[in-house]
Amino acid sequence: MPNDLLIRNVRPMAGAAFDVLVANGRIAKIAHNMPAAPGVPVVDGAGAIMLPGLVDAHMHLDKTFWGEPWRPHSAGPTVADRIENERTLRRELSLPPARQAERLVRQAVGRGTTHIRTHVDIDTDVKLANFEGVLEVRERVRDLASIQIVAFPQSGVMTRPGTVDLLEAALRGGAELIGGIDPGLIDRDPAGQLDAIFRLAERFGRGVDIHLHEGGDLGALTVRMIAERTRALGMEGRVAISHAFCLGMIDDAERDRLLTTLRELRIAIMTNAPGDRAFPSIRRLREADITVFSGSDGVRDAWTPFGTADMLERAFLLAYRSGFRTDDGLALALDIATRGGAAAIGLEGYGVEVGCAANLVLVPGETLGELVVARPARTCVIRDGRVVTALPAP
Repeated sequence: MPNDLLIRNVRPMAGAAFDVLVANGRIAKIAHNMPAAPGVPVVDGAGAIMLPGLVDAHMHLDKTFWGEPWRPHSAGPTVADRIENERTLRRELSLPPARQAERLVRQAVGRGTTHIRTHVDIDTDVKLANFEGVLEVRERVRDLASIQIVAFPQSGVMTRPGTVDLLEAALRGGAELIGGIDPGLIDRDPAGQLDAIFRLAERFGRGVDIHLHEGGDLGALTVRMIAERTRALGMEGRVAISHAFCLGMIDDAERDRLLTTLRELRIAIMTNAPGDRAFPSIRRLREADITVFSGSDGVRDAWTPFGTADMLERAFLLAYRSGFRTDDGLALALDIATRGGAAAIGLEGYGVEVGCAANLVLVPGETLGELVVARPARTCVIRDGRVVTALPAP
């Protein structure tokens, strides 16, 4: 069978060493010294740690300059500055979104990512071109990674007439979620933007993932407005807020009230541990039983010169910026880059236990904490029981 595989001498989640048998793309057995059936490929894990495939649950595949000559960063400091700079560069460079997206997917897979959620720009300038490009790539790389698409109104909704119609077309065309962005700062009409987004989500039965860079009290107000609509439409467990900087800025009492609401409505929070501003406390979110996930966000694009599409590197940044030094903190950061992302994007059968889908990555190391700190080369990446990329063992 093409999706059968025997992986010898690996340590699931840094535990004891076992052989792992994959049958029909799923983990069928974990035991010692299993014989290889005729015709079944064998991978020598050489004692590596076996993780479930990493989950990059917040990317912008269509924006990246990956594979292009180095371009000095030129955007101003505000979100509005970066949006306008991106529009200018998009016109000047005319990079094919499908080519750029595929370049970045392949880079991510080489670093062990097997599942991606990407926000794809849809506005009255680019219209559906980026969405169609990523849709094309999603089909082309389906054997490498799953890709979930968020129809993302980067330039706003209410201030750009025609955007709602384009978002609707993307949902009809296969986008799994609808996004939003800073309804107070960008649109100056938070109720208008959120009503439009949630109305589409309700009509099409899709999830919501909103970029929220708004800080302090304004951001907290927007969180409450998102929560109100989530509750009113019965969308518990289908809404995420990305960035949510405000949760790292407001006073403890207000933050705790919001965390209680987020937990009740099962609203997930994405943070990529940005380097230049406050962000939600990962520990407090997890202690409040809120799903926390992460992603590369922009990778070498008009918004940032940084990024390698490596979720172990992202786990390192989450740990570093959170002040985690002990192994339990490092493991928590890794959990956000794996199981947290899987929960946020609704993956079923995710993990390294019998019955789970065989989306796996082998990484040399002794402990989970070491993987986060050292970020070793991935020696083997497996997608649905097939080896999709392998590097010589060091």
